Amino acid sequence: MNKELNNIIFLKDLSEINISDIISAKGSIVGLDVGDKTVGVSISDRRIKIASSIAVIMRRNVDVDCAKLFTYIKPYNPKAIIFGWPLQMDGQPSKQCAKNLEFIEHFREFLHVSENNQMQDIIFSKWDERFSTKVIDNIMIEADLSRKRRKEVIDKTAAVYILQGAIDFLNRNVRGTI
Repeated sequence: MNKELNNIIFLKDLSEINISDIISAKGSIVGLDVGDKTVGVSISDRRIKIASSIAVIMRRNVDVDCAKLFTYIKPYNPKAIIFGWPLQMDGQPSKQCAKNLEFIEHFREFLHVSENNQMQDIIFSKWDERFSTKVIDNIMIEADLSRKRRKEVIDKTAAVYILQGAIDFLNRNVRGTI
């Protein structure tokens, strides 16, 4: 996989995000689990402590997907978007990383040309999601959810898992933690 996927220019390292700035702006953080068929969407609370699911977008085409995503997240005043970065076990970017990045770049461009340009300064960052789907699936198996029910909720739950991991990291490691 290309090494340039590790150093995307517009992405910020998660450790560079100051949650105090997001809290004082009455903002939130969005979490995305981008897949080929769906995009799981989660949102933080205003204190940047808890992630919750808000939607699963069934993928159609990238323009429609971006418009739906914008509609879902706009009311929450997002200041950052954290998306899953599915690394391989050896830490190298997987093929899915390139697909996720393509979607994120398209969404970033969508925000820049949108009539509602108040979201142009959103911070984008990535979170290692190597084990997210497996962990969530195991938790749901332990909770005795049927295979059908697990399939219905895996994407939204994975988006929450990704965002909660990033929020926990931010609350442990960022300057000015509240």
